Amino acid sequence: MPSLPPGFANPVLSAQSTFRCIMDALARPATVRILPEHLLAPRPLSCGAAAVALTLCDHDTPVWLDAPLAAAPNVVSWLRFHTGATVVAKPAEAAFAVIGAPAQAPPFDAFALGTAEYPDRSTTLILQIDSLTQGQPLTFVGPGIRQGALLRARPLPHDIRKRLAANRALFPRGIDLVLVTETAIAAIPRSARLTDKD
Repeated sequence: MPSLPPGFANPVLSAQSTFRCIMDALARPATVRILPEHLLAPRPLSCGAAAVALTLCDHDTPVWLDAPLAAAPNVVSWLRFHTGATVVAKPAEAAFAVIGAPAQAPPFDAFALGTAEYPDRSTTLILQIDSLTQGQPLTFVGPGIRQGALLRARPLPHDIRKRLAANRALFPRGIDLVLVTETAIAAIPRSARLTDKD
């Protein structure tokens, strides 16, 4: 087996700082944050998505990878080695899904959406994107947003507005989205509501 890229240089401190960044992004939807840690990642996994996955995944979290990532043995081996996570075959079985080609992401209802009793038992999608400054404008309101938050990101599914509206209608059930470039992150939690304002 070829040598795998290392994980965080300081696993505990790096994971803690990255976790705080992720939680801050979820608490302030559609706000771009710079990831505090940079690491090498096995391609086609991006550095940013690798840092988020390394922070959120462990041996208790089943992970689903989309086709481009699942087809890369080095990505699967890296995730298993550094996190201990089990890579599952079905999206609905995953606690986290890492999606390397967001424009071709499965329908959101293919993932676990939680239940009325346990809405937290849903999948968090980690979307590996190219830009958090370009793309279709999306404006959100909701908890953690004062007067509306504008987010531009690409690539995203062509029907992202329809998907987000359907996901919000499920609240408190539904998925949470974490959008990650090589160095930055933004989040669209299920509590955020998309508006018609751009």
